[in-house]
Amino acid sequence: MGGDQLGRDLGFALHPVFPDMAVDEPPFTGPRARRKEAIRRTGIIRRTAPGAGRIEMPRPETGLGGFRPLPQVDGLRGALMRAKDRPEFGRFILRIWMSVAAVVLLTVSTVSARSGTICTILMDARSAEILLEDGDCASRVTPTSTFKIPLAVMAYDAGILKGVHDPVMTFRPGDADWGANWKRDTDPADWMRYSVLWYSQRITKAMGSAALTRYAQEFGYGNADFSGDPGFENGLERAWVSSSLQISPREQANFLRSLVLETLPVDRQAMSRARDLVEAHRSGGWQVYGKTGGAYPRRADRSFDYAHGWGWYVGWARREGEERVLIFARLTQATARTSASPGQLTREAFLQEWPQLAEGQ
Repeated sequence: MGGDQLGRDLGFALHPVFPDMAVDEPPFTGPRARRKEAIRRTGIIRRTAPGAGRIEMPRPETGLGGFRPLPQVDGLRGALMRAKDRPEFGRFILRIWMSVAAVVLLTVSTVSARSGTICTILMDARSAEILLEDGDCASRVTPTSTFKIPLAVMAYDAGILKGVHDPVMTFRPGDADWGANWKRDTDPADWMRYSVLWYSQRITKAMGSAALTRYAQEFGYGNADFSGDPGFENGLERAWVSSSLQISPREQANFLRSLVLETLPVDRQAMSRARDLVEAHRSGGWQVYGKTGGAYPRRADRSFDYAHGWGWYVGWARREGEERVLIFARLTQATARTSASPGQLTREAFLQEWPQLAEGQ
């Protein structure tokens, strides 16, 4: 990020004489400041002598305000060196650090206030040993878009999905269109990558409630309840989004372990193809495969509580060059409304923490 942009982002302007210093704008005001600026720009000192009018003389070989220039050193070190012989600059630097510290503290407090981790669980895929279980990992909540992983397994096993790019389904007026990537024809790869709700709804309607319930029960996937909102008969449209289907982080981890080890009671190719759809990220020498999910609690009046969104990130990870696989699930719930998806925020924070979480496991 350039210095000008950094200054604008932090609410500062760059000092016109010392561009590596960000200070409140303007740094000087009043006639004295204008005189110093004129000396800097023209190199001429204009003075009024008694009875002699105005006298112009070259500026002496000193810096602004009579201070002898210091050797130019870039960056913060240079600014500190110059500040030693320029008291006003020392005050500016103090103001800078106080402002930056305030911004950092505000950012930290905002992040902690807006995202509370409910559970983080790590499991060794081969042995099923729980390596880390921090928080409430037993309580069930909506799976939101993480349900796309088991739904992909079901759909491949049932023959509805056939490959990474087959079938392509056509976007139709009336389909959920939350973003440009939802407003076009979509294949299984884009369905998973962009978390396209209407593609999920096409699959669930093709399968029906009975088949979905049977698969979920066989997978041990939460409460396997596809009834939807009470009295609305919308289970095939949104049972997995702040509705009847619920799952705990521990159950998520157990399901993912069965998927990785290919022990689910379905065709092995269905599990392999479903895994191929899951997006991968690199973090600290690990390849991390995972799916986000984000949704908001529904109030009694059926409005959504946007200040307390749930965020999921679930999947598995393998260190490069090793066969060992770790299963993970992270569940968060916000305490304030955020501009980004709770699931995306959960993933970003988890990927940053992953090298430390996995260290020594």
